[in-house]
Amino acid sequence: MVKAIVGANWGDEGKGKSTDMLAERADIVVRFQGGANAGHTIINDYGKFALHLLPSGVFHSHITNVIGNGVALDISKLKKELDDLVSRDVPPPKLLLSERAQILMPYHILLDVYEEERLADRQFGSTKSGIAPFYADKYAKTGIQLCELCDEAALLDHLERICEVKNLLLEHVYHKPLLDPAALAAELLSYRDWLRPMIADTGAFLRQALREGKEILLEGQLGSLRDPDLGIYPMVTSSSTLAGYGAVGAGGIPPCEIKEIIAVTKAYSSAVGAGAFVSELFGEAAAELREHGGDAGEYGATTHRPRRVGWFDCVATRYGCAVQGATQAILTAIDCLSYLDELQVCVAYEIDGEITRDFPVTAQLERAKPVLKTFPGFGRPLRGVRAFADLPQAAKDYVAFIEQEIGVPIRLVSNGPRREETLTRESLL
Repeated sequence: MVKAIVGANWGDEGKGKSTDMLAERADIVVRFQGGANAGHTIINDYGKFALHLLPSGVFHSHITNVIGNGVALDISKLKKELDDLVSRDVPPPKLLLSERAQILMPYHILLDVYEEERLADRQFGSTKSGIAPFYADKYAKTGIQLCELCDEAALLDHLERICEVKNLLLEHVYHKPLLDPAALAAELLSYRDWLRPMIADTGAFLRQALREGKEILLEGQLGSLRDPDLGIYPMVTSSSTLAGYGAVGAGGIPPCEIKEIIAVTKAYSSAVGAGAFVSELFGEAAAELREHGGDAGEYGATTHRPRRVGWFDCVATRYGCAVQGATQAILTAIDCLSYLDELQVCVAYEIDGEITRDFPVTAQLERAKPVLKTFPGFGRPLRGVRAFADLPQAAKDYVAFIEQEIGVPIRLVSNGPRREETLTRESLL
């Protein structure tokens, strides 16, 4: 059986903790898209970790963790993450890398940085991790697959052809130093012996696991609204953030095997990066919510940039759950709202004088204003509560209202960053 856990919003919904918790019951956890441009924060008995490439199952010794062919594989960052785990007494995880995964190269990061510099005040708010140039090369058919490390001569020839074009761009558009294909090949080959035991036909591995009745958990990065087709284009990421892509990015498993899709959404809204954000708060209200946003506040796990924050957006989340095909939802970080005497929820958008509950295309979204509904505060801190029934009635009503608005059963409610700070709930839908 295959389950997918994905974000319903802009990313930063708390998927790391949710995946870590659900992984306990899985045999295999798979990262199927994205790269090291976003992080999943996990707090467990080993400490606090921000995973960027590694699947969230790495803290469980019984799990095989897979980095699928849909991932932008930054080898140096992968090695650093693994070394960090071991240095902090985490047992070395079982890890397989798809032989078809493509390698995020140093020049992808350079081109990302140079393009943001060139765009100046028109930039996309990139994490400068090389993601857009990587996927541009992948779909232009000039990427380098992991399996190419096995043939030195062919690898060098491929890099020479790539650098011929990249150097024209570097010289005449960005006015930056040129690439040396031999040096790039040497850097890649220096990792070959370390990588070799982990490289596998992960698609065949996963299909065999399905025949054996194993449970597979697909782990998404970012969220629905950052999908390049169905998100707030062009302020999106460069790989599909949807559960439907999991069948492809994980290695070619049958789409019909994905039986459950768990959408994670936060009890308020947050986002790193540019793009339309209708329910966004500003000034003192934003600063206060940001500081109450969990143990470390609302700052990016990868970039450490202050996240933009706002009220829960029913319009965006309903849409995000719909395009994911969510069968259930997890609502995170409800404890972070405990300080408020009253709180608001965006229930509709006003666009050019018209009220809509439907999520529009970007051109209309940029003109949207939030239609807000006010709720009473919860009256006391929610950290430490161990059963949903023991929450204040105002908090239970808040969850029930959100569930009704998004149309997806909320089965779990998170009231803190640790695994055990999760409340099981009987849905009203």
